[in-house]
Amino acid sequence: MYDPKDDLPGISIIMACYNEENDIEKKIISTFNTNYPLNRIEFLIGSDNSTDRTNDIIRSYSEKFSLINFFEFYQRTGKINIINILKEKAKNDILIFTDTKVFFRKDTIFNLIKHLKNKEIALTGGILFNNKLDNKGIYIQENAYMNREMQTKYNEGLIYGSSMGVFGAIYAIKKEYFNKIPVNYKVDDFYITMKVLNAGKKVIFVKDAVADETLTGNLKEEFKRKVRISTGNYQNLKHFFNVLFKFWKPYSYIFLSHKVIRWLGPFFMITIIISLSFLTKFTFYNIVSGVFIVLMALSLFDLILSRFNKKSTFLRFISHFFTMNIALAVGFIKFSKGVKSSIWEPSKRV
Repeated sequence: MYDPKDDLPGISIIMACYNEENDIEKKIISTFNTNYPLNRIEFLIGSDNSTDRTNDIIRSYSEKFSLINFFEFYQRTGKINIINILKEKAKNDILIFTDTKVFFRKDTIFNLIKHLKNKEIALTGGILFNNKLDNKGIYIQENAYMNREMQTKYNEGLIYGSSMGVFGAIYAIKKEYFNKIPVNYKVDDFYITMKVLNAGKKVIFVKDAVADETLTGNLKEEFKRKVRISTGNYQNLKHFFNVLFKFWKPYSYIFLSHKVIRWLGPFFMITIIISLSFLTKFTFYNIVSGVFIVLMALSLFDLILSRFNKKSTFLRFISHFFTMNIALAVGFIKFSKGVKSSIWEPSKRV
């Protein structure tokens, strides 16, 4: 593990952005407000044909800070294509990837890279802290999900060195283990994680590498984001399907139990509904069917209440579960039709 007194390695921070005039200045300031030596940092920013003031703001800061390398793209290129390009331009052997709406704390950068001194570890993921939590929308439900997801990933890394997917908004990787992401991929961070694990290196989560973000809190925005992620999930499932048969590897089981079973949730639910329709002669299955119908009805009721600005936290957990499984199903349909572009609009944060 690196010590703050060490001669710390040079790092290249890579970020793609599109129409981020409201957050880009705060992002740059938070990145440079670090206890990591600034003379060991280069910040590569690619603007994906932004049409607002994003480019002007970045340009003004690049004139003040020589460590900012600004790359302006004159047609929509997509985040994944941009980071593939910027990775090739990075001068340092450690890369940090981040997003505009995720703000580093003073010690985030050091804590994110300190474990990379270990030759067995090639990828480290950071923790996202939601800085807004109220009873509106789905803040509580998304926050609960994210907290459990991060704890699970931390435990996977702690026990097996196989955290199942870092967050694309905050991770560090040794450059030699960064694989070029395929064109039109939707979920780059999971692809990168699996490639590192396939190479026999460890992936861990670092609890003290924290960055602040604001969850969308808006069901419609979150649904769109989940559809995009779900489409990418099925791309990754197809690409890494053979991992499920590497029974001797811990990450094979983790991949199945943590990710694949969840991704198959909509198909399990459809199977349950069809199966129950053939088991009406049995009292137990009639009860199960009744419970299932009630839960779906409660989910629908919650959505109706939301139209009148009313909300029950308990009901919202139920509707959140069903809605996100619907997003998985929609994502599968989009995946089945073929993904022709990785270009997407960033989620609106409120």
